[in-house]
Amino acid sequence: MIATVLSVSSGPLAPVEGLRRPSGIRKHPVARIEVRDPGPKRGGLGSGVVGDAIYSRKHHGGDTQAVYAVAREELDRWGRDLGRELGNGMFGENLTTSGLDVDAAEVGEQWRVGTSLLEVCGPRVPCATFARHMGEPRWVKRFADLGRTGAYLAVREAGVIEVDDPIEVVHRPGHGLTVPMLFRAAMGDKDLAVVFLDAQVLPKVEHDWLASRQ
Repeated sequence: MIATVLSVSSGPLAPVEGLRRPSGIRKHPVARIEVRDPGPKRGGLGSGVVGDAIYSRKHHGGDTQAVYAVAREELDRWGRDLGRELGNGMFGENLTTSGLDVDAAEVGEQWRVGTSLLEVCGPRVPCATFARHMGEPRWVKRFADLGRTGAYLAVREAGVIEVDDPIEVVHRPGHGLTVPMLFRAAMGDKDLAVVFLDAQVLPKVEHDWLASRQ
């Protein structure tokens, strides 16, 4: 099966029920997105998607969280569990993929998507905003327990991504250290954290963050 972009999404800041601050988590499918390196979390441009909003730049956005990808197959699996339909962009993702196991991606893997080059950097860590947006009991714990979070991507070459663009994995490091493994390390698996730190496979900002938690 050919991996493709099923949907591209972005969104403005909007209220989220139960939160005092607005959020950009409510993404809506669009025809195309332009992606670029937004620079660091603080002092940078926020999202790697032009026109996409991020409120809390302390925790979101920046060069290693420039674009967020989730597999349509993962949304469908959650939809069956929750008994509701989850539309493209429901998890706040910019790319909804088809035919690609996003959660099997290795850290450092690179994808050619449209005219851009994206690099897998790490997992999405669920937060209170995500929980409020979903409106599901114990959402953060349920999402974390499954550990299939989708992947944050850096933009190594700026470009344009459109619906139906193929996704080509052009580089796979071969170290076997996947996004779900990094999520477990981030959530407190110290043995896995040591593996990642010793392997020196993370972008510096993510390496330093993981090291600070040990």
